[in-house]
Amino acid sequence: MWAGLEINLIGFLPLLVYQKSMLESESAVKYFIVQALGSSFLVFGSLFGYSLTFSWESLMGSFASLSMGSLMLNLGLLMKMGIFPFHFWFPSVMAGLSWLSCLLLSTWQKVAPIFLMAMILDASLLYTLFLLLCFLGAGSSLISGVGGMNQTQIRSLLAYSSIGHMGWILYASCFSEVSMKIYFSIYVLISSCIFLSLWSLDFSNMKGLISLGKAPSNGTFSFMIMLLSLGGLPPFLGFISKWTVISGSMSASPWGILFFIILGSLMSLFYYLSLFFSEALALKLNFVNSFGLSKWELGSSSALILLVNLGGGVFLTLFLLMTFL
Repeated sequence: MWAGLEINLIGFLPLLVYQKSMLESESAVKYFIVQALGSSFLVFGSLFGYSLTFSWESLMGSFASLSMGSLMLNLGLLMKMGIFPFHFWFPSVMAGLSWLSCLLLSTWQKVAPIFLMAMILDASLLYTLFLLLCFLGAGSSLISGVGGMNQTQIRSLLAYSSIGHMGWILYASCFSEVSMKIYFSIYVLISSCIFLSLWSLDFSNMKGLISLGKAPSNGTFSFMIMLLSLGGLPPFLGFISKWTVISGSMSASPWGILFFIILGSLMSLFYYLSLFFSEALALKLNFVNSFGLSKWELGSSSALILLVNLGGGVFLTLFLLMTFL
């Protein structure tokens, strides 16, 4: 497990500096230091639990001495993912990377740690660990809402957005692995569309997005739809992912933690809507003619994004209604 994470780190570092800029080099060094520190927690926790019983399965026990090893193991994984309270490095690292590197950092680099943590939670007998991870998931959601409000750089804003969504994924993994996989898959899909759109448009701050609204196109419409979906507005696909997590955790989760994770998501919705209205209010023409919808001149990529986000959300809504009712 540890060796696989380190091989992944070694292979990912060259991708961070492929443009050979100073900002990328600085971000790569920060990322390497944080990941090395997380790996040290990971190894220390594993060896601490193994040294007591000479068995890796002992980390899943409920004894106090063994729970310390399990706690250190999970703290290492949390640090690698940038989840509260180890989120401090994530916005500063993303601020200096290219859009493609930001995409990989927000999606692919989270796959191994989150699934390892889900496996540990599935086998663990520690209720205290369960409550702690639920609390940290809610904390990540709140930090995302508060930290993203005063951001003017899109990379930093999307970094806080990623922290919030990872909090939801961590919270979902405490109750249902299926809900966690659904949420993570939808998050990767929507984030990939947004980062690739920003890569093609090459915008870094809010002024660039406002200028995009002054020259509307099919790409403008697609980007606005993806923002609403990432924010979790119904009936888009992003709302369905949150609904599956909430419906799967209501019977077992403390209501206070569920309240705070929803509150953080509502706070995050503020800056999604700010981006949306910044573009909408910058349009010179009326809404229908601006996007070419009056003649049904919608590009194939825009039509596909609209179909996936809106049509997929409606389909999953009907499916869940039929399942639970």
